Amino acid sequence: MNQRSSRRSYGRLLASMVTLLLFLTQTPTSAPAAAPDTIYLPMIVSPVAAKPVFSHIFVIVMENKEDTAIIGNPNAPYLNSLAAQYARPTNYYSITHPSFPNYLALTSGHTFGIQSDCTITTCNNAGLANADNLASQLEGAGRSWKAYMESMPTACFSDAFADGIKYAQKHNPFIYYDSIRNNPGPCSKIVPFDGTFESDLQAGTLPSFVWITPNQVSDMHGIGALGETFQGLITGGDTWLQLWVPRILASPEWKNNGLLIITFDEGSSTLGCCGVDPAGGRIVTLLISPLAKRGFTSATPYNHYSLLRTIEQSWGLPLLGHAADPSTPSMDEFFTVGQ
Repeated sequence: MNQRSSRRSYGRLLASMVTLLLFLTQTPTSAPAAAPDTIYLPMIVSPVAAKPVFSHIFVIVMENKEDTAIIGNPNAPYLNSLAAQYARPTNYYSITHPSFPNYLALTSGHTFGIQSDCTITTCNNAGLANADNLASQLEGAGRSWKAYMESMPTACFSDAFADGIKYAQKHNPFIYYDSIRNNPGPCSKIVPFDGTFESDLQAGTLPSFVWITPNQVSDMHGIGALGETFQGLITGGDTWLQLWVPRILASPEWKNNGLLIITFDEGSSTLGCCGVDPAGGRIVTLLISPLAKRGFTSATPYNHYSLLRTIEQSWGLPLLGHAADPSTPSMDEFFTVGQ
């Protein structure tokens, strides 16, 4: 190669290198450079907590005892053994006094301003009569249910008292709702506990939702005419639970991810929580389930509206009344689902 050709080749190579250098150092006009202190992070989506889905739900409502009268009381050994084994909110409150409006809170999310143990004929509250309620929700969703009332003489019994006043209408909230009482099909599902519950249990025909109201002796309430002592009532109620709870826990309906709730309608104090009607006392509530954390306790405040919310969310039912309030927490922390 002659000298002139070498100089031309060298010049072309040098020009190409300069062009490449300019291209590499040029900032593109279509994508401005980020400021040195800008940090890009991926979007984080918080997971939605899974809700426990129970195959069957059993509710037993006892009567008129503050938690301090039960927990640690030697007259209630069986109830205390359950409290030690299963899940228990240590700050669980009823809604108000007296008994009846708490039963309404548990089944409709409202007290309707009722402040007495009125009967169907004395209540005279249109809001209550026409209220949506848990039983009508179950009917609409096609879920089976029964309310078993100890000492009630016949199904759909609508008088205030029976069997030496052991049965009291004020402890049977379902009979107050027009949508249940005035329809023979739903009303026939309010049945005597005596004989009927054991028969359904043995036959394997228990419904998905089981409500149990013990009579006024079995539930620790007492009947003044019988002259029961306070501690005697606790012993009697504890003995009743010891008779029936093991049979529930032995059933396939409970074993297959069922839930047994034992609660009290009200306490004796005016303690409360959660922003709505906080005046019914602090009470024992137990959540007994294969899905429950064994021996777990929590000091988070809950009330009857929380319990209704937990039942409805488990089965995908609309939240009724104050169960839908932002201040009403569901009780998911007591169960192992999604954790």
